[in-house]
Amino acid sequence: MNKIGIIQQVEHGSVTLAKGFQAGGLHCGLKRKRKDLGWIYSEQPAAAAAVYTTNAYQAAPLIVTRESIAVEQKIQGVVVNSGNANACTGQPGLADAYEMRRLMADQWGIEEHLVAVASTGVIGERLPMEKVRAGIAQSTRHEYQGVEHFEEAILTTDTRTKHFAVQLEVDGQVITIGGAAKGSGMIHPNMATMLAFITTDACVEQPFLLKALREVTDQTFNMITVDGDTSTNDMILVLANGKANHQPLTPAHPDWEMFKNGLAMVCRELAKQIARDGEGATRLIEVTVKGAPSEQAARGIAKAIIGSNLVKTAVYGKDPNWGRIVCAIGYSGETFNPEQVQVKIDPVTVVDQGLPVSFKEEDAQAALGEETVTIEVNLNMGEGTATAWGCDLTYDYIKINALYRT
Repeated sequence: MNKIGIIQQVEHGSVTLAKGFQAGGLHCGLKRKRKDLGWIYSEQPAAAAAVYTTNAYQAAPLIVTRESIAVEQKIQGVVVNSGNANACTGQPGLADAYEMRRLMADQWGIEEHLVAVASTGVIGERLPMEKVRAGIAQSTRHEYQGVEHFEEAILTTDTRTKHFAVQLEVDGQVITIGGAAKGSGMIHPNMATMLAFITTDACVEQPFLLKALREVTDQTFNMITVDGDTSTNDMILVLANGKANHQPLTPAHPDWEMFKNGLAMVCRELAKQIARDGEGATRLIEVTVKGAPSEQAARGIAKAIIGSNLVKTAVYGKDPNWGRIVCAIGYSGETFNPEQVQVKIDPVTVVDQGLPVSFKEEDAQAALGEETVTIEVNLNMGEGTATAWGCDLTYDYIKINALYRT
């Protein structure tokens, strides 16, 4: 590090960049060809914090993971399967999730309550446990170790792996925060509909780690949408194993805000990668609302715009139909003065003081053809600001989801 306190992105960084973590994955037969079983292991128990889906149907793995963390707020191993959600499977499915926890603990020689379990895939089908057992039994073999195997094993309809990491200094010691995630469909704000795993070698007391995660989630994972569906299985899990050997981080520590900013950067980049990889998507949409009476109001309007299917299809068709944007602002439920609103399909201003302005159609179409389409709304009412991310809605989204089980 060149300067104390600076946050630096680490190219190709992920969940194993932090000291004391390893990960791997393999194909055990839940999917036809692609890897479908992954794991993360920490050399020592790590402080653990998690945020879960708000869907009333809580999949069995989430119940088991909650129970594991509740014992002593620590996790040492994580086992994840894709291809099968183990959701809506009743008591037999819960027993399968407990068995996955026990098998992982036995294979890696750790306490059972130090294992978290996650699943993703088709809802309502029992796990073929004979395949899961065989897979976990091979998880300690050298040939299956490697973060790239883990990143592949957690995917479902994703078209790419998702990872990001940063490094910063705490008490003069370099610490790392790295993450990997999956998510492509069933992505909608409140809460974080996907799986994300974040590791750090920082020493953070668990209550403060959970507080930081909740705050950061509201600004990042809770500000993305692909299709408006909230899944049954989704979770963000953060593990801090303290291997960086510095004084424990608390809000009173001088480097606390720097740590929280690093965590936010990792979560934000993973969230954007998920939004860009929305099923069938061709472009990332970034909506920033400023000048709102409060941050909450800014978030509400940004979410309304990014969640509008009409806005999403207009972006796909490169149609600068600003009426769809102001319509979404209007039904957001937030308070604003329509006569003060300005809208940009950046850099082209399309609405000012609530009224349409003259613009060159070809300039707006060019803006809508960029890899990242930026929409900016200024309410001119206050200091509230928020940003949300999503993607365009294409014909391929229908194709992918019409054939999901076949």
